[in-house]
Amino acid sequence: MIVAADSSILIASLLAKDPHHEACARVLEEYRPFGHRHALAETFSVLTGGRLGFRMSPDQIAEVIRESILPWVRTTELDDAELLDAMSISQVRGVRGGAIFPSTVISGIPRVMAGATMMHSAEVTSG
Repeated sequence: MIVAADSSILIASLLAKDPHHEACARVLEEYRPFGHRHALAETFSVLTGGRLGFRMSPDQIAEVIRESILPWVRTTELDDAELLDAMSISQVRGVRGGAIFPSTVISGIPRVMAGATMMHSAEVTSG
C-alpha cells in the first residue's frame, strides 16, 4: 500500500498534546508515507509562527524535522505540469487556497504518488 500524508499529520505526530498525536505518529512509523516538500515548509511555518499558542525557534524546528520527520517521510515534489494540472481540477474538487497541496496528493497527480491508495490528514482521511 502506498500512503501519503500532509502537514497536519506531520505536526500532530510531533506534538504529544495533540489529540491525534498517537494515530499520526503511527501513520509515519507504520507506512513511511510520501509527503510534499511543501508540507515540511508548512510544518516549519506553523511551529515557528505561533498559531498554536507557542513558537519554536527556527533552528529547533529544523532539527526536529531532520530527526523526527525525515526518517519516516519520503518527500516528493510536483513538477510545473503537475502543479498546473492540480490547479485546473481544483474547482471541481471544491479546493481553494492552501488546500491545493493536499488536494494534489489526494488526486494522485504527483507521479511518485500515482499509486497512493490512502491519503492521511488530521482533518480528513481519504482512501
